[in-house]
Amino acid sequence: MQKPYIICHMMMAADGRIDCSMTEKINGVDEYYLTLNALNTPSTVSGRVTAQLEMAQGGSFSLSDGFPYGKEDFRKNADAKGYEIIVDTKGTLLWDDGDTDKPYLIIMSEDVSEKYLDYLNSKKISWITCGKAHIDLRRASEILAENFRIERMAIVGGGHINGSFLDEGLVDEVSLLIGPAIDGREGMTAVFDGRRKDREPIHMLLKDIQKFEDGAVWLRYEVKNGGGK
Repeated sequence: MQKPYIICHMMMAADGRIDCSMTEKINGVDEYYLTLNALNTPSTVSGRVTAQLEMAQGGSFSLSDGFPYGKEDFRKNADAKGYEIIVDTKGTLLWDDGDTDKPYLIIMSEDVSEKYLDYLNSKKISWITCGKAHIDLRRASEILAENFRIERMAIVGGGHINGSFLDEGLVDEVSLLIGPAIDGREGMTAVFDGRRKDREPIHMLLKDIQKFEDGAVWLRYEVKNGGGK
């Protein structure tokens, strides 16, 4: 399949937890964007929860209005070298107008309402619909490569969106910036989370390691066995 080269780039504590309110307090946070820029990924991917916290407006779009769109499609409302890609299965997030340096691109399932797509079009925000009740991430990746000319992108969202791309065999590289601290709080999300118990481990090959003066360590791995299906 034709798809972008996909890197999962995350900052974490030494125990693998990634809560942003925690990582912003530990050494390594200053190197997060430095290392992200070094990966040369003009487009980034976030999940709905991360986007709600960091990018979208407050509130949510009403799901009670309008009929489901019901088909695979896309609309390129902005042409750019890189996009802020957000995975929002049902289409609930609210946005400012799409005239930004790095335009938004929303990926949703085919169950999204027609009215929400009209809303995105009115904001000049690009979108993709693929997959019935759930997003077909493999097909979405093909559309990103073929129709939006995305060659490299970094997943910078939460543990569940990271795990979903990993399980579909779409992650080529894992980039981990490890801060010299321990979280240890019960129930906090890890870098990869939500995989089914019957899934096999994902094996990786260490590509590079770099140590920073503040004690943070940057590890880069090549993913060896795809999604472990």
